[in-house]
Order: sequence, then C-alpha cells, then structure tokens
Amino acid sequence: MSIEFIPNRFQGQTAIVTGAGSGIGRATAIRFAREGARVIATDVVADRLDQLTADFPDLDITTLVGDVSLEDTAQALVTAAGGTVDVLANVAGIMDAFLPLAEIDDATWERVFAVNLTSVMRLTRAVLPGMIEAEHGAIVNVSSEASLRASASGVAYAASKHALNGLTKSVAVVYGPKGIRANAVAPGAVKTNIEAPFKSAWAQERLGPLMAIIPTFAEAEELAASITWLASSDASNVNGVILPVDGGWAAI
Repeated sequence: MSIEFIPNRFQGQTAIVTGAGSGIGRATAIRFAREGARVIATDVVADRLDQLTADFPDLDITTLVGDVSLEDTAQALVTAAGGTVDVLANVAGIMDAFLPLAEIDDATWERVFAVNLTSVMRLTRAVLPGMIEAEHGAIVNVSSEASLRASASGVAYAASKHALNGLTKSVAVVYGPKGIRANAVAPGAVKTNIEAPFKSAWAQERLGPLMAIIPTFAEAEELAASITWLASSDASNVNGVILPVDGGWAAI
C-alpha cells in the first residue's frame, strides 16, 4: 500500500490528536505533522508517545500523557496548543468485549462511554471557543461501523458510537455558521492493537456468523488519509457527514 502525503497542506495550523500512541491515532498524528501541522499528540500510555517522538524526531509533535475522558486533560491539551486549535481529531476509543445488555457490567459501560463519547464532548467543548473566535475549525471524530449497525460490537460500544454520530451532527448544525465543520469517519476492521475479545458466549454465537462478511482489514494509514482529508480545505463543503471507511462493509 502506498499513500501519498500532501506537503504543506496544514502549514501554520495546530492539530490535536487523541489516541496518538498507536493505531489510527498514531498514523493520523504522523500524517498531520508530515503535511505541515504542529501536532499536540495525547495518549494514556507514556511509552507509546515516547516511541512516537523517537521515531519521528524531525516532526513538530508535542506529546501529553493523559486520560482523555477527564476535563483536566482537555484543558491541558488546549493549553499545550497555545489556545489556538485549527483541527481536532478525536481518535481515542476502546471496545466492550462484545458484551450484550444482559451481561454488561456498570464499570465497562461507564468506561466505554467515558472514552468513546464523554472525552469527545469535553475536548470539543474545550476547543470550540477558540474556533468560534477564529471563525474556522475542523473537527473529525472516529466513529465506527458499529455506529451504523448492531452486529459489530457489544451494546456499550454500539450505543457510544451511535451517540457519537449524533454529537458530530449536532456540532455541525449548530456551529456550521461559525465556520466550524464536524465530521466523522466510520471504520470497519482496522489493523490496530485495540482489544476486541468475545467475553460472551452468546454474543460469539449470535454475532460471529454476521461478522463473517467483514471485508479485508484496513491499514491505519488509510484511515489517517480519510481523517486528514475531512480536516482539509478540500472538504470545505463537507459538514455533518458520517463517512464509512470500511472497504464497502456498510454497503452490504
């Protein structure tokens, strides 16, 4: 697979990328930086961020370790950005062990929603005042194929990603007139280190056959290409879109 970078596409811009220590977040942070952006990269695992900067010492990437579901982390990221954020890529997310409703525990439900939804709300809320003042800004959220169907995850993940789509569209409708765009990508299967075990025998029996139709796993860089396109001026008339990037899964 060969994906071309677009030099200077984000020159002079500052981008915050969550979940930047691995997978889609790492690929997205690297791509933004290679295309000229100053990147504020965050992850909950310090070693991953250390590896990112060690691998790309020439790129303008500032790292910050933190739990994105916490308000303190959201504020720290905006401070690290210097108060001016042109692009926000909410990539961080966790799965739910495919637990169905009769088997879900409160801790799993609350943690999945904290990372997949509340973190996006808090960080978007934190960057919006600056974007409104500047009259421009691009927000790209990483949703999921599970936001379009109920057969791709457990109940907590599916519900959190459906809600994320609604949050994305709400921001687009309310703040579009202020020059702010909010869109989401909905990946299918991607080669990342996100943990997705079946901890429910019934879910394995019920959902396993339905998931046999999943197309080939995508590379994280393919998602990063879609995210950066949505954040760029090439997508200036795209707002409130949930873009499936799933090899055609959504069309089946």
